[in-house]
Amino acid sequence: MIQYVIAGLVLGGIYAIASAGLVVTYRAAGILNFGFGAMAYLIARFYYFLHSQLGWGIVPAALVAVVLAGPLLGTGLYFGLFRLLRLSSPLVKVVVTIGVSVCIPPLAAVLFGTEPILRAPGLAPEPVQVFLVAGVPVTMDQLIVYAAVIVVLVVGAFVLLRTDIGLRVRAMVDSPAMTSLSGTNPRWVAVGVWATSAFLAGLAGVLSAPIIGLAPTDYTLLMAAAFAAVIAGRLCNLPMAMAVGFGMGILSSVLQFLLPPGSALTAAVVPSVPFAVAAIFLVYNLLRWGSVDENDGVGGALDLAITPQGAESLTGTATSAPPGGAARRRWSGAIPSGAVLVVVALLPLVLPNFWVGLLVAGIAYAVVFLSITLVSGEGGMIWLCQVTFAGIGAITSAQLASVYDWPVLLAVLAGGAIAAPVGLLIGVLTIRLGDLYVALVTLTFGLLMDHLVFSRDVFVNGGLGVPVDRPTFATDDQTMTYVGLAVFVVVAAAILNLRHSTTGLALGAVRTSPAGAKTVGVPVVRMKVVVTGLAAGVAGIGGALLAVVAGSALPENFLTLGGMVWLAVLVTAGFRSVAAALIAGVAFAVVPGLVLVNLSASWNQLPPILFGLGAIALAKNPEGFVLQNGRALRDMAMRSIGRSPAGHPRHPAMTTASRAAPVAEGPGPVRVATEGRRSVLTETGERP
Repeated sequence: MIQYVIAGLVLGGIYAIASAGLVVTYRAAGILNFGFGAMAYLIARFYYFLHSQLGWGIVPAALVAVVLAGPLLGTGLYFGLFRLLRLSSPLVKVVVTIGVSVCIPPLAAVLFGTEPILRAPGLAPEPVQVFLVAGVPVTMDQLIVYAAVIVVLVVGAFVLLRTDIGLRVRAMVDSPAMTSLSGTNPRWVAVGVWATSAFLAGLAGVLSAPIIGLAPTDYTLLMAAAFAAVIAGRLCNLPMAMAVGFGMGILSSVLQFLLPPGSALTAAVVPSVPFAVAAIFLVYNLLRWGSVDENDGVGGALDLAITPQGAESLTGTATSAPPGGAARRRWSGAIPSGAVLVVVALLPLVLPNFWVGLLVAGIAYAVVFLSITLVSGEGGMIWLCQVTFAGIGAITSAQLASVYDWPVLLAVLAGGAIAAPVGLLIGVLTIRLGDLYVALVTLTFGLLMDHLVFSRDVFVNGGLGVPVDRPTFATDDQTMTYVGLAVFVVVAAAILNLRHSTTGLALGAVRTSPAGAKTVGVPVVRMKVVVTGLAAGVAGIGGALLAVVAGSALPENFLTLGGMVWLAVLVTAGFRSVAAALIAGVAFAVVPGLVLVNLSASWNQLPPILFGLGAIALAKNPEGFVLQNGRALRDMAMRSIGRSPAGHPRHPAMTTASRAAPVAEGPGPVRVATEGRRSVLTETGERP
């Protein structure tokens, strides 16, 4: 037992270091870094490259990788990306950091190679020495982890409590707005915080390599497990987060001792410990406080006033729609979506069979992506488990079609029907949580499903999955493509109809300002819960279609970490556009096929790099390239017929000078823009 406790302290120490990096960046910079695990992997892989591939010694390799490259990575990411997110909505911040998580591992493969690493060294000289402590063997790697945790605790406490730098950081945590007014430059404080966080990420990555291996997914799971400790500390309590990190490590090891070795139960329960801990602390906080929000305790009134609320910066505003009434707005969205649909419908008639096979899979992905459009684009919520609902639909339809002999299409609908109430339940449970907590809860739910449900052999079937036959009338890829398009059209039309209905207007109000929506009588809770159920049902239908297209429902195709890549692909195109969902689904299936002609492993890393960079681009282009380019084309067409982009006829006597007339400042939050002899009233910062 003592040996397992000591081993648990090692894992808990790594959790503690990781949670410290996550808490510091969130409280000082306002960003919960979902790319922390990828950063840890990159630095650990760089250390392996220096030490094992180039033959550097442990000390110089560690100094260059952890002490030098780590802070440089954090500083570079801050200036190149994270500083742009300071006033972005929580949804944008989460998606951009997920883009970092998606992009970094394939970049590391391009830089350092793709050969499998069977054993990763730590910071101890090899062969690793073993010491006996009270009759229990303790390795040098374990001792180094203990020492690193102690140093981080002591040095961190001293810097935060006893130095001028620590005072500035704590002031940023308490009230960023008041700290800025006092003369402290928040930018340089943020630079130091990000450099420190990247250093901690590198330290955790190198220390954990001998324990968890050197694979990107292992580090992402490490990050997800550390989130449990962050939840326990309510995103801001560093001592609590580190203490819970230690506790999770010890509990995981003790369970390995108590449970039968090699059993399926042990394999499912032990990795689920951090996520069960997260659920327990969330329930406790809900029972104690009534709600859990990341803005609780953040500064004062000034800080709350400048904190972005909702997801409107990502999902678009009402002012972006063309004028002319509901009919014109409806046609404005339907025409480009119809054009994309026609193009995709014609592709099976001209493409070779290989590409048609990829296209039909892309359309199934597009149906799943429409569920993200619903929950995030329409509902303004940050859900990271849509891939899990797709997996529920896939395994349900496979069981019904193969085991109980249901008709395939009926089984597909049943898959969505089973996923929908699960989504409703998650929606009810998370309705009193803040945006970031919703993201963490849905991530936790997905990972628990991965370990406890999707790993069961009844679904895995020896790694082959449960077979699913196609409908008898759609055994070829071309016909199946049109079946998938029919499903996509039905779901997309329902979303467009919802968007322009009274319910859609209410959702827009909830998305823009939940508090304001409540004051006018909009049932915020009911609206959000209904959207989550609909989105889960759509994801279940899409997942079932994916299983039908692939010929089997294999749970490993629906793992939560893979779903983060799906999210990155969709945001590249755009959250709110149904045409973007179709383009993103087709691109996700077809782009990897483009690199199959080149057998180079480096070329195979190109698609995830592009998808990750697309999600990162959300920092500057929250709408995605489909809406952005579509709006540019619409404005060009309006100019070509003699109308301004805003939809007003151009005055024949309007000169260049009059069109460039300055904007007059008004006394309140409204400006009056003068254009020729016409005045247009707009919101602050909006020019006609």
